[in-house]
Amino acid sequence: MRNIIKLFSSRIIIIGFLIILQLAVILFGIVFLASKAFYMNAAFTTFSVILAIYILNKPENPSYKLAWIIPLLLFPILGGPLYFLMGGHKIGKHLRKEVLNGELETQGLLNQDPEIMNELKALDFSFYNQCVYLGTEHKSSYKGVDIDSTVFPVYRNTSSEFLSPGEAFFDTLLDELNKAEHFIFMEYFIIEEGHMWDSILEVLHRKASEGVDVRLIYDDFGCIMKLPKNYHNKLNDMGIKCKVFNPLNAHAFNIASMNNRDHRKITVIDGHTGFTGGINLADEYINVTHPFGHWKDSAVMLKGDAVWSLTVMFMKMWNYCGTRVRFDYEQYRPHVYRTLPFENDGYVLPYSDSPVDWEMQAEMVYMNIINKADRYIYITTPYLIVDNELMTSLSLAAKNGVDVRIVTPRQYDKWYVHFCTQAHYYELIRAGVKIYEYTPGFIHAKTFVSDDETATIGTVNMDFRSLYLHFECGTLLYKTKAVMQLKEDYLKMLDECELITEDFCNNTNIFKRIFRGLFKVFSPLL
Repeated sequence: MRNIIKLFSSRIIIIGFLIILQLAVILFGIVFLASKAFYMNAAFTTFSVILAIYILNKPENPSYKLAWIIPLLLFPILGGPLYFLMGGHKIGKHLRKEVLNGELETQGLLNQDPEIMNELKALDFSFYNQCVYLGTEHKSSYKGVDIDSTVFPVYRNTSSEFLSPGEAFFDTLLDELNKAEHFIFMEYFIIEEGHMWDSILEVLHRKASEGVDVRLIYDDFGCIMKLPKNYHNKLNDMGIKCKVFNPLNAHAFNIASMNNRDHRKITVIDGHTGFTGGINLADEYINVTHPFGHWKDSAVMLKGDAVWSLTVMFMKMWNYCGTRVRFDYEQYRPHVYRTLPFENDGYVLPYSDSPVDWEMQAEMVYMNIINKADRYIYITTPYLIVDNELMTSLSLAAKNGVDVRIVTPRQYDKWYVHFCTQAHYYELIRAGVKIYEYTPGFIHAKTFVSDDETATIGTVNMDFRSLYLHFECGTLLYKTKAVMQLKEDYLKMLDECELITEDFCNNTNIFKRIFRGLFKVFSPLL
């Protein structure tokens, strides 16, 4: 009985109930009004048609627009109110305000060294162009207000190390955390009590007691079933400064704003050592538990100048999450606590993506790598739910003779997402893309590697949520050690993967194929 009471009093149940109640009230009101008069029904239908025309003319992805226009026209009474409630990539006013204030406050902190760009221009004009894109402000607007995307410089004097699977990352992370003397910044989508987090927490608590400035951000939605309510208070009591991103309690009656999550994974230690990648802080990521078979994931460790971009990303997010802190930014630069020169290992460019500026930087990074590849592109992603632009780029690369390979999971964490992933197989396979499924379990890594020169490792899934709704980050690498480490790991992993063929797609029963088609159309809304 106690467990039942605990279940029904949990935050996820309460918030779910409030959302359902909100939708039920709207539906009841619409049906009630529509049943009263023919003219009311005609008014809703006219409104939905006008709204569909409005959506068609918005500067949004065509797949996303189509996924809304179909229900609008099929169910005009219900479609319009649902769009206003859940559609249009709505960003909470408070969150948008904090993000824009953070951009203004940190302008000028991320500056490009022109000497590095001149080197790249002479070395590889194609990669130089990629860096020009990420290093240039791109203007977009919201309700008449111009919004500039963040500028991200490319660095030298940085070493990179590819870490996979999660166990390798965990061991390295613990070792580096124990070396911290001045500050530790950590930002993660998921934290869950268990062996991995408890081990990290012990180090953080000890370092905080020694006077190290320890700060942690976790996403409320990502941790809602993982951590106790108000867990941040416990951490603050331990001397660990903690903030929660976009708390759900404040948005139970604003479904759209719940979509914007902090999906990033960042650790910065003393300004000169940083980590990012797909790995959260929970036991399945290091295969202590096995909810979906063997968990294959990856991260990258950076040491050197490029860590500065990760530091700035964290400090901006810290101020997004509530009471603003006036950081003395210069005290967190890489060379403040490291006087020795850093190893010079190719070119490194950390970047992030935000739903606020409407510039799809993460997707553009992916498309640039695909479009500029000459020989091969090897990709890992847990979800393959791509828009027409990515589908066209992948297909064209394969038709041009580029060896395009994509590894997705055999075992899935969300059945409906896996359903959508498999719905995209046939078109890509027909174009010549090789699709593999990782047979030991679930692959959560988000990586690209191309032509023995270029790679990106980060948090960005190939789905609409990551590309359009979440705060994400990644690291673009050129001619670094991590590029070849990633390639070698990928080729080794293929021995544990099964190649998906056209027969696999064609031999699926007719009902599954129909449902896959439907899921594919509405995948931007999932």
